[in-house]
Amino acid sequence: MDRYFTQIAGAIAGQSGRPLTFIIALALVIVWALTGPMFSYSETWQLVINTGTTIITFLMVFLVQNTQNRDASAMQAKLDELLRSIETARQDFIGIEHLTDSQIEQIRIKLEEDEGPGPESIPSEEAIERLLERRSQTTAE
Repeated sequence: MDRYFTQIAGAIAGQSGRPLTFIIALALVIVWALTGPMFSYSETWQLVINTGTTIITFLMVFLVQNTQNRDASAMQAKLDELLRSIETARQDFIGIEHLTDSQIEQIRIKLEEDEGPGPESIPSEEAIERLLERRSQTTAE
């Protein structure tokens, strides 16, 4: 079931992002709008587009979420493999995506505290100021 759903979801998600799909959807809306006078802009005429777009939106939410979950899991697996392959990397970070938001925030705060001043480290506020200065210089030129 999972494999079948993944194949279908991947295929639909892949097709839904193509220009041709957008053009087809736009054409359907234009045809619907042009038929308005023929149906006297009735409630049924309006209900057709409302129902159609609601159903498509409802189903696409699940497909997009499935695709994002799969992509995020694949990315985490790749990052975990990179952490395993680098000897100086902290192995403790493998799997932290399963922690709660507050636990991850605590880790982030601890990492910022551990960074400390050094020739290769810049406090985050100073780094942000330098980035903003570079951006303003680039736009001024």
